[in-house]
Amino acid sequence: MLAKVFSASVMGIDAYPVEIEVDVARGLPTVIVVGLPDAAVRESRERVKSAIQNCGFKHPVRRVTISLAPADTKKEGPGFDLPIALGILAASEQLKPENLNDYYICGELALDGAVRPIKGVLPMAIYARQNGKKGFIVPCSNASEASVVSDLPVYPVTCLSQAIDFINGDSAIVPHRINPEEMFKESHEHQVDFSDVRGQENTKRAIEIAAAGGHNVIMIGPPGSGKTMLARRIPTILPPMTLDESLETTKIHSIMGLISSGQSLITTRPFRSPHHTISNSGLIGGGTFPRPGDVSLAHNGVLFLDELAEFNRQVLEVLRQPLEDGEVTISRAAGSVKYPARFMLIAAMNPSPSGYEYDPRQPNSCSPAQVQKYMSKISGPLLDRIDIHLEVAQVHYKDLSSKQNGEPSAAIRERVIKARKIQNERFRRSKFFCNAHMTTSAVKKYCELSHDSQSILNNAMEQLGLSARAYHRILKLARTIADLASSADIQTPHILEAIQYRSLDRTRFFA
Repeated sequence: MLAKVFSASVMGIDAYPVEIEVDVARGLPTVIVVGLPDAAVRESRERVKSAIQNCGFKHPVRRVTISLAPADTKKEGPGFDLPIALGILAASEQLKPENLNDYYICGELALDGAVRPIKGVLPMAIYARQNGKKGFIVPCSNASEASVVSDLPVYPVTCLSQAIDFINGDSAIVPHRINPEEMFKESHEHQVDFSDVRGQENTKRAIEIAAAGGHNVIMIGPPGSGKTMLARRIPTILPPMTLDESLETTKIHSIMGLISSGQSLITTRPFRSPHHTISNSGLIGGGTFPRPGDVSLAHNGVLFLDELAEFNRQVLEVLRQPLEDGEVTISRAAGSVKYPARFMLIAAMNPSPSGYEYDPRQPNSCSPAQVQKYMSKISGPLLDRIDIHLEVAQVHYKDLSSKQNGEPSAAIRERVIKARKIQNERFRRSKFFCNAHMTTSAVKKYCELSHDSQSILNNAMEQLGLSARAYHRILKLARTIADLASSADIQTPHILEAIQYRSLDRTRFFA
């Protein structure tokens, strides 16, 4: 007898349907899986057989053929265990096959029949809703994640027997429901706050500008000057995530299996801080079956690269595409996938191998040639894509010992949100939402300068040898500074402040 079960798998961040056909026929007892299965799918034969028997049902002692369609797409992961088991039971007349066509089904099986969570449930649930099935049967631990999708009944199951009884109509399962909008109303407290930062007023001002416009930042300063401390507090001043941003971010984390049991949505902006020994595929994504890297896991959040000069130069150079396009394309022989990667890059590094170049309070043992070699690890094209260059000085004892707290994150965040609202209104008919992502035509339209400002910027271009990309970065920064000041036009002070954030373009850093 032939039975069909509908499931899904993930390619990139989107799901595609997988139709599982199970045929039980006469012949020597064997189980054959076709349709380009990987090792985990092939091994499902043993898991499914044990689960069926340990739940009190009979595994057919006949020739069982399992086909996973489309046959030309590689199938991976243990998420087909539950639908395969139900297909075998339906084909062997131990389950009512007519009810199977009403649901999408996924889940991994333990040997005792328990249903374990799988990766990528959220994009599967989105696909299931789009294709008009009665519901989605998922592992209980994935129910909250799948329930984010509205108008899709999600039926959580804990074991194979429960799924069989539900399909046969012998028992009912109450659909799992949550209200995603309620999750955004809850307060999200951070463990850190900008009030902890003493001194560094100029640096905090620059970081506020970066958060208001979504600009990339590089901080250069000696060890202990507070670069990491500042970077880890940036998410506390970013605007709250919208539902669309949250869904897109959650999809990426879902396919990596980073959604904890019972969690439904990622409602706080991600902060990723990979070690400097990370590989190309770890940062950008890749592998035999392409998976997103840290740049995609930081989508809609912050990617912090500490000790930037210690990263492999080849690894840093692959950042160019996501910084420019906001997405990553990974190509393999079987095809290519795209992952979103729109993030704020926050980089930190020392000014020299010893860390104390230009610090009058510490001796520097590095020669000019060593400093030049160290700084040249960061290429010019990469620096061009970083809007704000900051020199972070050591904090004075007077500031450290002060009992007065700094300005709290909440106050800074209010100004950032106000500036972002101005940008949202400005770009309401565009595909981007903040100044850092403006196209060349948008810069020309929204960043007009007065004659005096044009003269100042022209002198800066000639004296600093700025590239065309750096020119546009300055205009975008000036637009953000004007937005923070609630100014409709870019004034001369705004363009002057923007120019000072291009310190790495000066010859003191590069010979």
